[in-house]
Amino acid sequence: MPTTIASAVVGRAARLLQDHEYVRWTQPEMLDWLIDGQREAALINPSLYVITGPLTLAAGTLQRLPDDGKALLDVPRNENGYAVTRIARKALDAQVPDWHRPARAKTKVLHFCLSGDDATTFYVYPPSPGGNVVTAVYEAIPPALLLGDSIALDDSYVSALVDYLMYRAYEKDSEYAPENAGFAALHRAAFNALVKGTAPATVSPT
Repeated sequence: MPTTIASAVVGRAARLLQDHEYVRWTQPEMLDWLIDGQREAALINPSLYVITGPLTLAAGTLQRLPDDGKALLDVPRNENGYAVTRIARKALDAQVPDWHRPARAKTKVLHFCLSGDDATTFYVYPPSPGGNVVTAVYEAIPPALLLGDSIALDDSYVSALVDYLMYRAYEKDSEYAPENAGFAALHRAAFNALVKGTAPATVSPT
């Protein structure tokens, strides 16, 4: 559970940039970059932000993740504790050709299957009457933040997020100070490496 608040990440970057009063780079601007950084991190490594929680089903077989959902990973159980298993849609089509019929609706889900190209939708069997609840596990989009909110990523990624803020700050100034383009590239590389977990990232002193 993350405990670091957004203002602490922004403050660390401001100190490294020697802009303690947020004159060159404002707090709202850096907060926007922090939101962007979390979302880019989750695009590069989707496992960084996965939600496990209750999902209320719509009537029928076709279901959709919440608005912040990117890709379904699992539907392990019904709210009442009964397990749900993944099944191939072709198997249902072959064994129960009319499995989408509303008349088959039950409140206990037995199986789920992915819908195809759209990772935000899936099917359940039997069809839902609507309103019953399952536990869903899915990759999600990190939310917007206020300065007093906790970050969405694990605290171990604070350094990566600081690198992202440094990258954006130096990128902004690279037009007026060409050497900053190099600093921006170094911090971007450090961010990428930390998020991917590929190697310890080192950044030259700024």
